[in-house]
Amino acid sequence: MNERYIAAIDLGTSNIVLTIAQISGEDVRIIYHGDRPANGIKYSAVFIPKKVSAILNELVNEAENQLQMKISQVVVNYPKCDIRQETAEAEMDRSNPDESITAEEVESLKSIAQNDYPIENPETEQLYVAIPQSFSDDENFQLIEQDIIGVISKVFKGHFKLFIGKKSSVRNIYKVFNDLDIATTRLYFSPSTIAKAVLTEDEMDNGVALVDFGGGSTSVSIYNRKVLRYYASIPFGGKSITNDIRTECSISANLAENIKLAFGVCIPDKLQSLQEKIIQIEDQEMNGYKQIPVQYLSEVITARANEIIQAILYKIEQSGYADRLRNGVVITGGGANLANLANFIKELSGYNVRTGYPRHLVSFVDDIDSSKPELANSIGMILAAKEENNINCLTSTLTEEENDEEERIEEETEVLENINLRKQYKEPQIPEEEEELEEELEEEAEDEEEVKDPKKKKPAKKSNGVRWHFLDDLINKIYDNSDDQEEDN
Repeated sequence: MNERYIAAIDLGTSNIVLTIAQISGEDVRIIYHGDRPANGIKYSAVFIPKKVSAILNELVNEAENQLQMKISQVVVNYPKCDIRQETAEAEMDRSNPDESITAEEVESLKSIAQNDYPIENPETEQLYVAIPQSFSDDENFQLIEQDIIGVISKVFKGHFKLFIGKKSSVRNIYKVFNDLDIATTRLYFSPSTIAKAVLTEDEMDNGVALVDFGGGSTSVSIYNRKVLRYYASIPFGGKSITNDIRTECSISANLAENIKLAFGVCIPDKLQSLQEKIIQIEDQEMNGYKQIPVQYLSEVITARANEIIQAILYKIEQSGYADRLRNGVVITGGGANLANLANFIKELSGYNVRTGYPRHLVSFVDDIDSSKPELANSIGMILAAKEENNINCLTSTLTEEENDEEERIEEETEVLENINLRKQYKEPQIPEEEEELEEELEEEAEDEEEVKDPKKKKPAKKSNGVRWHFLDDLINKIYDNSDDQEEDN
């Protein structure tokens, strides 16, 4: 089965993240994950492409050197802010009314809705995505996408939510990757990709509000009957909390962020043992120390968190689905790491709240921490790209001959290890392929002797072109060690 690779880039306000997955059939394995502090991004939108390109160039070079592969294309997320939603309808008279409705026809209907919708300001806005809300045919209505496929009907109609954003934000994304000579193969709508990573089918069916706490923005996506029904965002996030700590405590932004990550807690009344703790910071400029009570820090954090949560709860009320969220609220993103945040939202809203970590749909190499809610968007983009078989973002930097040589090295190294194990356990029989390897190694030794003594002749045998003289020495050492052990016994 052919392997392919997907490179996903999450352009966040606080961090720029590159995640690379190896796809083999249905198996998805994360083989690289790296991030850098963001610069040139506001509210999840690129506004200084050159600064973003410089940061991404470092990440891309690091990944390529580590994997010995070339990143030729990537999948990226649309900005999360400055998005408005509209409704649209489209209808199709079918040429074969006696045949079942196909997925291709549904996609065609979606394209009709997108192309026919009159955008008010086409010079400054563009359509990001169209999400089907329901379908109807000659007899049925309020069918979701999965239910309309396979139905026999002469005519069918679709109802869609259109999400429209700034054209300049998309243009800046393309500029960033054009400067790096990397193709942007897909732009994904974050509410859909994050849901793939953290929500279950039951949650999306029963009704759930997915709240993504990012660095520069916080968004809410409402799912009901497995369909994205509503999306909204506000321009406040984790960075707003960091800026409050920096201002109130008169410290640097980096120090404020580190203190928030280490000691940040919502609801000061529930600090318990931390309530009397004091953070002592050495002030090198003033040649002294600055003290910050943990309770005061929690009060600063809670004030801003309350403001963000109240805004999100207002958006949920606006959606019309506030009373239909049977699975409550799922919080994800970097801001979801704030201690007591889930309890604070439950206290303010009455909803059941859980933190959304990437579900166990992918595997990770050993040195990547998979228990991070901020990984949700990257994992979601990879899962979405996996469904498109034509996406392959990486190519090998090795030539075909070098790849063949690497495979040959792996095969012969494995045989050598088997020989070594059998000698250690004194197994007399050696498989046929190992005998052949030993003969080849002896032949290599004879080649060396002939170079030293040209008069000495050796029988003519075909060579496979592999010349590894060190293997012969290794085999001899294995046998010598085995004989020494037998004499000692």
